[in-house]
Amino acid sequence: MAGWHIGIIGGSGLYDVEGVEDGRWVEVTTPWGAPSDAIFSGRIGEVAVSFLPRHGRGHRISPEAINARANIDALKRLGVTDVLAVSSVGSLVEARPPGSFTIVDQFIDRTKGRTSSFFGTGCVAHVSMADPVCPRLSDYAAAAVGAGVDRRGTYLAMEGPQFSSRAESVLYRQWGCDVIGMTAMPEAKLAREAELPYALVGMVTDYDCWREGEAAVDVAQVMAQVSANAAKARAMVVRLLRALPKARPASPIDTCLDSAIITAKGARDPALVAKLDAVAWRALGLG
Repeated sequence: MAGWHIGIIGGSGLYDVEGVEDGRWVEVTTPWGAPSDAIFSGRIGEVAVSFLPRHGRGHRISPEAINARANIDALKRLGVTDVLAVSSVGSLVEARPPGSFTIVDQFIDRTKGRTSSFFGTGCVAHVSMADPVCPRLSDYAAAAVGAGVDRRGTYLAMEGPQFSSRAESVLYRQWGCDVIGMTAMPEAKLAREAELPYALVGMVTDYDCWREGEAAVDVAQVMAQVSANAAKARAMVVRLLRALPKARPASPIDTCLDSAIITAKGARDPALVAKLDAVAWRALGLG
């Protein structure tokens, strides 16, 4: 089997981990526009790794303005085989306090106005999102976090950039959601369309605003906990990369477009097919 190349999408300081060899910033051009930033690529041991600051260095891009298509395309162009997302989230359950980590396994998408597919008129595809994360990568991430990690959780993806109203926060709890954030969608959907196994580690920063008698979440509270979580997140990344088996086992997600592209070959729009040269080259026979 081919080796691993892990793409890590997270905070602007996540790439500052110990042990990265041959690290360098790489500028990647995509047909979907500019990614959030250059990508810091290197290796830890025998595992290639590429870090992409989701909001750009200095956290300059608002959640709803992130060009998720360009981010996923850029990672695919670099040869990334699997994507680990590391995201700050709010907690919707008492048992997941600030400072805890959740391995997300389901999503409810409440975003609006974000482009959520590489495909469209001229080349239509319908990937399955029934099981939206990669179980094997999620298991590696859970083991790397260690004791106390919540191994399952439903993530409510909200539009932002504003935080929830109290009524919304209570409603999401009634829906059975465990954590809430602004960035996982359409990122997870696009990773699936690019045939990239995806896992998400949610780092809890706050209790959102559902707890009665408590002040609402604010940026100062979130950033204080983000700083506290950062060292733990970097250590988790290193442990995960060092624990991966030498040979990367194949994943069904590697070939998920085989059962997703519905437009007949002769009816496909050449201009759109050209833009899919990285994310769908295998399924479209462009290699």
